[in-house]
Amino acid sequence: MSLGLIFALLCAILVLGHGLILLRWMLSRPTGSARMREIAKAIQAGAAASLRRQYFAVVVVGALMMVGLSHWLGIETGIGFLIGALLSILAGYLGMLVAVRANLRTAEAARQGLEPALQVALRGGAIVGLLVVGLALLGVAGYYLMLAPSDPGDMPGQMRALHALLGLALGGSLNSIFARLGGGIFSKGADVGAVIIGKDTADRGADDMPHALAIADMVGDQIGDSVAMAADLFETYVLTLVAGMLLGGLLLGAEAASAIVYPLVLGGVSVLASVVGIYFVKIEPDDSGSMSALYKGTTASGVLAFILFVPVTWLYLPASVALSTADAEFSRWGVLGAAAVGLALTGLMTVISEYYTGTDYAPVRGIAKASSMGHAANVIAGLGVSMRATAAPALVMCAAIWAAHAMAGVYGLAIAATTMLSMTGIILALNSFGSIADNAAGIAEQAEMDESVRAIAAALDAVGNSTKAMAKGFAIGSVALVALVLFADFTHGLMAEGRRLAFTLDDPAVLIGLFIGGLVSYLFSAMAMEAVARTAMRLVEEVPRQGRAVPGGDHPQTPDASRLLALLGTATIKEMLIPSLLPVAVPLALGFGMQWLMGGDAGALALGGLLIGTIITGLFVAISMTVGGGAWDNAKQYIEAGHLGGKGGKAYAGAVTGDSVGDPCKDSAGPAVNPMIKLINVVALLMVPLL
Repeated sequence: MSLGLIFALLCAILVLGHGLILLRWMLSRPTGSARMREIAKAIQAGAAASLRRQYFAVVVVGALMMVGLSHWLGIETGIGFLIGALLSILAGYLGMLVAVRANLRTAEAARQGLEPALQVALRGGAIVGLLVVGLALLGVAGYYLMLAPSDPGDMPGQMRALHALLGLALGGSLNSIFARLGGGIFSKGADVGAVIIGKDTADRGADDMPHALAIADMVGDQIGDSVAMAADLFETYVLTLVAGMLLGGLLLGAEAASAIVYPLVLGGVSVLASVVGIYFVKIEPDDSGSMSALYKGTTASGVLAFILFVPVTWLYLPASVALSTADAEFSRWGVLGAAAVGLALTGLMTVISEYYTGTDYAPVRGIAKASSMGHAANVIAGLGVSMRATAAPALVMCAAIWAAHAMAGVYGLAIAATTMLSMTGIILALNSFGSIADNAAGIAEQAEMDESVRAIAAALDAVGNSTKAMAKGFAIGSVALVALVLFADFTHGLMAEGRRLAFTLDDPAVLIGLFIGGLVSYLFSAMAMEAVARTAMRLVEEVPRQGRAVPGGDHPQTPDASRLLALLGTATIKEMLIPSLLPVAVPLALGFGMQWLMGGDAGALALGGLLIGTIITGLFVAISMTVGGGAWDNAKQYIEAGHLGGKGGKAYAGAVTGDSVGDPCKDSAGPAVNPMIKLINVVALLMVPLL
């Protein structure tokens, strides 16, 4: 039994234990007035009911996929799929349970000032981050420990265990795409519907709307932010570990046993560093609109993690390693250099995200200024920012890919992805802090708390908008490296079977795959956007219907929150099924279809083209929609803060329109492209032995 595996498991257990200690502290905080508890209870009940509907769909689809995986790829892969799906569901559900309790306590703590409210929201977010990474590390290390052969030199047994771990990653990916799409459709359907029905664009803010619509909006925020991001980063973390382990097994020959365990040990020391980094996050009263204080926590985690990477690398990798598939080698220092590249990429992506979505910078202020000229000018300016915002991330990722590959070859890409995802704990903590602060502001508004309390809650909400944008930038950046590692797994998996394929543009199978891959990202995003629009329109139709059922009823004031939530939940399940299954159906249809049509290696070549096309177009679509939507949102926030005429002015009316367009971009379609890319890659990897 490997000491590295035991160490990773112990780290996971320690982090889960620390998360539970923080949970106990958070639950001991005061819960406020009866009115506040009533609002919080409605949010909790609505979120739980909506998740139960969503998870029922996951269970039904997942059961069918588990049967197929068990039949075609073995019972170990099927069981791994079940474990991955269940852990991902648990991670998302825990994220919701914590967030809907921390929001109430944050609102009440705001009575005491900014610092007490900040601490409750931060620790609530930390609980979510630690529980999610703890469960992910526990699942991967624990299942590998169950499957790994007792003899480290038994490479066929090692590879069987690693392929079973792909099933675990697929289970997490399936729930992730359901959570992202379901959460985004529910959240933005509620939000856009509420804009159309309940907001007077001259006077009202996001939380100042009729009670039932506000409840639906806040429930949607919890599902779309806390649950979806928890499931997304759980999947990404698991997939990165598994991809790095598999690539190590394929590349490193005689050194494969230690290379397989190496990513798990990196993950173990990283989650410990995240625990320490969380306590470095301090926001002083005069920092409420700045991200500078938040960088203290991420920087502390990254620096401490890298220091711990040094002894781990010296313990688990030899001084020089020759790759089994090429005349190349790399050293420990090269691997550490690649690790540093991954950490640096995390920092650069967060800075870029802040620049394009922060109210202190030119892109957001430019959109706000354009809003003074009307609705169309706002939309045009926002589209311009969304397209331009793809340049800096793409160039930074190109530099990171070159640097990591130069230092340690394709294995360097795997290590850079692993160390980038080592920051998942603290990034997810800051994202969950944002959703908690958002709901706390809503509770303070709906409970009509004192103006000073609402001002503190609004200040936290402003910080939370930046942390959520930072988390989305991190998630997108991680996809680029993870997808490249998965593609390397795909090509080296083919090599391991004696199939050395060249993906060239003069091959029709590759070209067909490229075009289909480019198409999928746009088609998937279109389905998600249209689903939000249809769901919002159902809400728009339902509220007047309920109003007409009450003699003399003023329909914006009389809707029943539970009925609206049930309608949103049912509509979400219906709308998310087809786009969620698209990333599974496309590689299956393309791979087996091209194999049948053209024979030979056409199926594998077409899949390779599909992966390349999906990675390239998906990355740009995700960045453009996510960053652009965040810029639209914060342009409205900038005007709400009193600039350019504030609420009631022409600029604010235009900004509300832009925000309504940007919301489904940044919270539904854009973020959902991330798990779509990864799911297509995992399905393609699992198809290798079947083609």
